[in-house]
Amino acid sequence: MPDRLPRATKMVEDQTIERLKRHVELENEAALVSDLNNMHSADIAEVFECITPEERESYFKLLDPEKAADVLEELNPQLQVELLSTTDEDEATRIVSKMPHDLMADFLGDLTDEEINNYLNKLPQRVSSQIRELMTYPEDTAGGIMTTEYFSVGEDMTVEQTISYVRSKSDSNIDFYYIYVVDKLNHLLGVLSLRTLISSPLDMKVGNIMTTDVFKVHTLDDQEYVADSLIKYGFLALPVVDNFNRIKGIVTWDDAHYVSEEETTEEIYASSGISTDVIDEDEILSGKIMLSVRARAPWLLITLVGAFGAVHVADYFENILDRLPVIAIFIPLLIGLGGNIGTQSVTLMVRGLSTGQIVMNSAIKQVLREIRVGIIIGLAFGLLVMLVTWGWKDNISLGIVVGSAMTANMTLATLLGAALPFILKRFNVDPAVASGPFIATAIDIVGLAVYFLLVSVSLKFLV
Repeated sequence: MPDRLPRATKMVEDQTIERLKRHVELENEAALVSDLNNMHSADIAEVFECITPEERESYFKLLDPEKAADVLEELNPQLQVELLSTTDEDEATRIVSKMPHDLMADFLGDLTDEEINNYLNKLPQRVSSQIRELMTYPEDTAGGIMTTEYFSVGEDMTVEQTISYVRSKSDSNIDFYYIYVVDKLNHLLGVLSLRTLISSPLDMKVGNIMTTDVFKVHTLDDQEYVADSLIKYGFLALPVVDNFNRIKGIVTWDDAHYVSEEETTEEIYASSGISTDVIDEDEILSGKIMLSVRARAPWLLITLVGAFGAVHVADYFENILDRLPVIAIFIPLLIGLGGNIGTQSVTLMVRGLSTGQIVMNSAIKQVLREIRVGIIIGLAFGLLVMLVTWGWKDNISLGIVVGSAMTANMTLATLLGAALPFILKRFNVDPAVASGPFIATAIDIVGLAVYFLLVSVSLKFLV
């Protein structure tokens, strides 16, 4: 994380670390406590990721519970567990209780059953039951990312009563986005914005001013659909209901941002053949070595099998290589550029399918468009390669063959790169995961085959 920071921000971060270390060296604990607790939690989290575990532990113990909870929200699960495992159990419980319920559930999900019960048994019964319910939902659903802290009022309450109720909860962890109107059984009836609330007469009942056409999601809706809906319609939060229309929680805009970031990260890893099914993306760079190996090795094995296919093609045309060894030096050039343009096409199609910008019904249109792009780029690069090869080897026939192979290779690469994601999706295979390894393998084999076939046809002009 720190390596991705702009230079100026990194400089400030380094200065902060040095300042904290000076407080320690001078044994000025009061200044250290004040400095830490006056820093923004996001800044503390960045500092924590750059210092030693011993320093993290000593600094964390100096934070007040609310600040410590805020810092934990900014850290990855691995560091959360590390810090709380070195904290007194009662103090750790106080800190965890200050976290939003959804983040609390995420944190507890990384612990053993015994540790989970130790924490939950020390929390108030109402909070404990809410956390346990949150932990029953799959983590990639609306229920898994929602928070159970929200404002809800009865339809018979007046505006004045509602404002008083909101004020009475001002010291809680509830984020004030919308007020949800419910009946006695907690069925969702409507929603009330802050603007509507403060601009309405004090004696008006909220049931008369609420919006009844509420966009809502269900507890088992996919988290990506929920995040996309929040972003698409510009809401600050969405209510989450069960099958009986009882409100169970809300998903906020920052949850949507986190999900979008997570999905993008997964797509980037998947396009490189790294599986996040066996390891959390947060742990790929810092988790257990063998889990990282398991995440990366399977698709590399598929690529290896494909590479042997390319080797077999070269072996099949061994006699041509013997008669004209010079053609071997152009193989990396052809395969490299073909792989790059094919990967570009794959990336565009996979991202388009993921965001909804491209739909399955437009497959033929998109593939044909990519072929046209491939032909234009292939002709331009083929002409350039032909001229360079002609001038370099003083052989126009060799230049024409290599240039033609480049044009054909880049055109075929865009065809494969554009079509493969649609084919995989049609067979319910995640195109983000499978496209990268498959396209690399296919282009190597097809590219070599096309090149050697062109050389074979033109051999009498080249020797």
